[in-house]
Amino acid sequence: MIEDSRLIELKGVSRTFGDTPALKNINLYIRKREFVTLLGPSGCGKTTMLRIIGGFEHADEGQVLFEGRDIANVPPYKRRINTVFQKYALFTHLNVYDNIAFGLNLRKVPKDEIARRVGRMLKLVKMEGY
Repeated sequence: MIEDSRLIELKGVSRTFGDTPALKNINLYIRKREFVTLLGPSGCGKTTMLRIIGGFEHADEGQVLFEGRDIANVPPYKRRINTVFQKYALFTHLNVYDNIAFGLNLRKVPKDEIARRVGRMLKLVKMEGY
């Protein structure tokens, strides 16, 4: 694999809760434009791994790289990674459009670019006008 094509990379990531290992020496490479699904039984570490990638948990060992940069000390709101939670984490005071645009606004993306991106996502799920 060409290293430049790696978007997200986990190197030797481990996480333990008390005496219970959730992740042990995980190595994962996700390339740009690649679609990845995590599949496994309840309690096998899928959510823990996603929370570590998103910055909501820390790894006890190993590295998480985004575009080749270690993001261990980058807070979730500054990562160019989005998380869709199993239990919806929507802002109830915002409409659908503004919920989708929230992260882009935090990153100070220009308004016309936000409109284009949000419009594209709403069209994709047939929710234009919301």
